Amino acid sequence: MKPLGNRRSFSRLVVVAAGAALLAAGMAGAAGTPEAEGTATQGPVTNLPLPRFVSLKASEANVRRGPSLEHRIDWVFRHRDMPLRVTAEFGHWRRVEDNEGQGGWIYYTLLSGVRTVLIEADGTALRSRPDPEAPAVAEAEAGVIGRLGECQHDWCRVTADGEKGWVAKAALWGVGADEIRD
Repeated sequence: MKPLGNRRSFSRLVVVAAGAALLAAGMAGAAGTPEAEGTATQGPVTNLPLPRFVSLKASEANVRRGPSLEHRIDWVFRHRDMPLRVTAEFGHWRRVEDNEGQGGWIYYTLLSGVRTVLIEADGTALRSRPDPEAPAVAEAEAGVIGRLGECQHDWCRVTADGEKGWVAKAALWGVGADEIRD
């Protein structure tokens, strides 16, 4: 197997099928709005659903204790395209949390509506079609960040490190369990 370097130093994707290029047809990223997770409400500033998923636009973003520059910086997110869940809005600030539930307030210009997901388990297969018996195109380590495409009931199309394939929704963080995307 040929390892493919990912922009993330802590993760990588491995190609397991030479015919991966055949998957490219029809795999363009789909635009869609996330469906409500549980009992979603609308944000008071944007009127978008809360909670909702976004991604980190910047390669580095301060996470503050409250929604202003006067609040202390608790930590810094350092992974561009990292998926985040927006849980609250206040003016130009968004309260976000990561896959571990860690969060705080980030200025809205540091966030993007481009949807990404985080692979949660080592050895997660990207398959040629949404079927657990379908051939694996690539295998991802935990921590790989991919761009989210179409989602069906149990499967989503993901593009990671130039490879495209279907991943079981249960193996992803950054997409709602009931979310359907075209």
